[in-house]
Amino acid sequence: MKPNFSGLRALVTGAGKGIGRDTAKALHASGAKVVAVTRTNADLVSLAKECPGIEPVCVDLGDWEATEKALGGIGPVDLLVNNAGVALLQPFIESTKEIFDRSFNVNVRAVLQVSQIVAKGMINRGVAGSIVNISSMVAYVTYPGLTTYCSTKGAITMLTKAMAMELGPHKIRVNSVNPTVVLTDMGKKVSADPKFAKKLLKRHPLRKFAEVEDVVNSILFLLSDSSASTTGSGILVDSGYLAS
Repeated sequence: MKPNFSGLRALVTGAGKGIGRDTAKALHASGAKVVAVTRTNADLVSLAKECPGIEPVCVDLGDWEATEKALGGIGPVDLLVNNAGVALLQPFIESTKEIFDRSFNVNVRAVLQVSQIVAKGMINRGVAGSIVNISSMVAYVTYPGLTTYCSTKGAITMLTKAMAMELGPHKIRVNSVNPTVVLTDMGKKVSADPKFAKKLLKRHPLRKFAEVEDVVNSILFLLSDSSASTTGSGILVDSGYLAS
């Protein structure tokens, strides 16, 4: 599938690394004008060199006021990918306010805020739009040490459905992509322990983790008109984990 997004403007959060970076590059290659949002300026500089014409925005999405200042006047956006997130690991019994607040501020609150900004613009312009939230299979299943992270992804599942219900009458679709461990730099660190990786892979019927391309392809499908009747849904890119 090679969707054509020519004439459309896309905003991707967490665009500096991993899934977000490859999504921004794929949208750029498919003709979209891309706004790339991340908190690390060096990543934006290197991305802009790879993809001339990308609009860089450097902001910490965990800061509500800074986000409003950076994106409040961003202009028309047709496609939104809420990919920014943090995975801060703590056992439940040791969970702290700082980790809880930071996790929910970035992983959930920022999705609501950025989506509000973009959706208001879509509604005012009277155009159809598509929003994709990057969630995780741990929205449905948990692991030790991931209490807060899993909770944020569970919240994204319901936020996606609520957004889809309220924005549907405006022809704005909202869906999520829920991957297993993805072999980004961060994902490779998670799976670096051979014993842990082997144990985890046994629960995956396909006996493999997800490649970044697998996730990006699902995002592009949900952004495109090929999924015109899909909203409030989630695509599991989990190598069959939840079927096991």
